[in-house]
Amino acid sequence: MYSTLYSFSSLYAAALLMLCGTGLFNTFMGLRLTAQSVSAFWVGLLIAGYYLGLVCGARLGHKLLIRVGHIRAFVACAAISATMVLAQASFEVLPLWLLLRLVAGVAMVTQFMVLESWLNEQTENRLRGRVFSVYMLVSGLGTVLGQLSLTMYGTLDLRPLTLVAIFQVLCLVPIALTARTHPATPVPAPLDIKFFARRVPLSLTVLFMAGNLSGAFYGLVPVYAARHGMSTTQVAVFVAASVTAGLLSQFPMGWLSDRINRAWLIRCNALLLAIFTALMWGWAVWPYWLMLLLACLFGILQFTLYPLGAAFANDHVEAEKRVGLSAILLMAYGIGACIGPLIAGALMSLAGPNMYYVFVSACAVILVWRVRPARVTGKHQVEEAPVHFVPMPDTLQSSPAAAATLDPRVDPSVDQTLEMVEPDAAAATQPARTDGAPDADVPGGGPEAGVVTGAAVSPDPAAGEGARPPSL
Repeated sequence: MYSTLYSFSSLYAAALLMLCGTGLFNTFMGLRLTAQSVSAFWVGLLIAGYYLGLVCGARLGHKLLIRVGHIRAFVACAAISATMVLAQASFEVLPLWLLLRLVAGVAMVTQFMVLESWLNEQTENRLRGRVFSVYMLVSGLGTVLGQLSLTMYGTLDLRPLTLVAIFQVLCLVPIALTARTHPATPVPAPLDIKFFARRVPLSLTVLFMAGNLSGAFYGLVPVYAARHGMSTTQVAVFVAASVTAGLLSQFPMGWLSDRINRAWLIRCNALLLAIFTALMWGWAVWPYWLMLLLACLFGILQFTLYPLGAAFANDHVEAEKRVGLSAILLMAYGIGACIGPLIAGALMSLAGPNMYYVFVSACAVILVWRVRPARVTGKHQVEEAPVHFVPMPDTLQSSPAAAATLDPRVDPSVDQTLEMVEPDAAAATQPARTDGAPDADVPGGGPEAGVVTGAAVSPDPAAGEGARPPSL
């Protein structure tokens, strides 16, 4: 086991460095723009632009992987990501920044596709869960370290952007020097959006609302904290505390969800989130230590919604359809991550920074209203339910096209809907691996995933979600 994890050390190192840059950038951007008296709506818009690039860039990334292979695709996109950051340091024009963040999202989704497909294709089935758990832990650690690195700067000048670019460049080194052979490129099966909208409407609602919360968190929590008088160091610790608590709570929450009713647990989670966030509406001034404690509590409740919703959905979908399910769930989450920052940013611009937590409470109340155990009929519950809980990244730092690779419940040897092909020999500049690795990458959404729209979270009325859905 340890030898397997060590063999992937170059991929883990690349992920760590990438997420250090991303974690630092998101917190810095919120603080920098707040110091310049920029509207919170613009902060939310910039965050939404990045997530939009992540969600919509899968098709371009898939084509690039086929054309030039994994290593060259990663190198090219890392260079583009670093260039976008340096361009933001050179031109402080908000409309231009929005375009640069969109391009950065498209580039970074390809980088995530490379890492995730590489890990999945060269991991044995029996080790896949542990390999991707380490990937999740490394990703979360990178985000936290990136946010904490902001404490090294006493002023909000443009020096942190240089460090972000350094992280983006350094992540090239372990990939460029790796001795591992890159994997073959798969072609994903088409996604049946209407089927999943009818089968798991409540799970899609959970993932959509979780995306709203996480999408707004990284850009707008720093704005909230800064406007309540926190220093740069205090803001960095405040944000990092939430992320760390959410990361550490994944396994205990998973243990609990495997033993009690998941619909009840999700609803209880959302209810507690709605109650405790009401303390942050501005009715009282809390000491910093208490705000840190509340931040940790919010992190536990907020960042476990995504894996809980995913496990709940897998309880009601057959094994052979879980590859497509993973992609649809992450796309629903991504759409929410694009919308959430826009709504929360607009509310904060109109009524002040306290509206961020009003927005969080509203999202939680919607989940309490929609996710009721009484509405779960169990008609399509699979025999192995509850399916084993799988910790998952909570910041959309993954690719929609590689969604299934993050879910060890998905077994490519079981899912017969996938077809594996080699990269286009006429277009590739070097031959892909053909020596038959035990597992192949199973991206949940590729070219076909580009057609996903809000319908992914707006189930067909025929499904009866307005009253009693057929299964959830």
